[in-house]
Amino acid sequence: MSVKKKINHAVGKAIHDYNMIMDKENILVCVSGGKDSLALLNILFSFQKKAPVDYNIFPVYIDLGFKNSFAKELKAYVNEHYGPLRIEYTDYGVYAHSENNKVNPCFLCSKLRRKRFFEIAQELGCQKIALGHNKDDIIETFFINMLYAGRLDTMKPGQSFFDDKFQIIRPLSYLDKDEIIEFCLKSDFPEFVNSCPSDGMSKRETIRDLLNNLYNENGHVKRNIFKAMGQVIND
Repeated sequence: MSVKKKINHAVGKAIHDYNMIMDKENILVCVSGGKDSLALLNILFSFQKKAPVDYNIFPVYIDLGFKNSFAKELKAYVNEHYGPLRIEYTDYGVYAHSENNKVNPCFLCSKLRRKRFFEIAQELGCQKIALGHNKDDIIETFFINMLYAGRLDTMKPGQSFFDDKFQIIRPLSYLDKDEIIEFCLKSDFPEFVNSCPSDGMSKRETIRDLLNNLYNENGHVKRNIFKAMGQVIND
């Protein structure tokens, strides 16, 4: 099976299993410039052309205020291939890494971005907010929460917020990170370099290294973990 068919099958199954997209819905797609979000944007626009339901896509990028921003280049790329990209210029990343912040910079930055995405979704009339998290992200988040917060919880393929006013959807939930990378390479997507000073230095990187060692020892480990997490994901 080609990588394109694998991608379409996995995303289609996730959308079906969790009723991610309904007729006449507006979907805000969170674009970061990373491979996952570019793949998500491409796939949702591709599905839009052949889906049995009619839905609208609103790509949004939140610039975190770091130097060497690629916001203009990202906007030019998205505008050319998919349609207007809305850019929100903020200082979230700079503030999260400043002396004014006493908590984990990644936690605060993520919290501020998510709050703003909800606000923009309300402004645009979007019922759904699509994020590019994949199977690896979901597994890593489970271990981060278990080891560092003492709770059994993770991101879910579909999650409702504010009494079902909004729903976060993750159409790439059934895809491995490697499959998405392969898809991006074959699709010749551009690369946008992350300028965040915490990139590659977070707890997630520590957990990722730990899990990769387990995956390399036994090819069934990732599948078994994800299967065992089913109760947590669907709770």
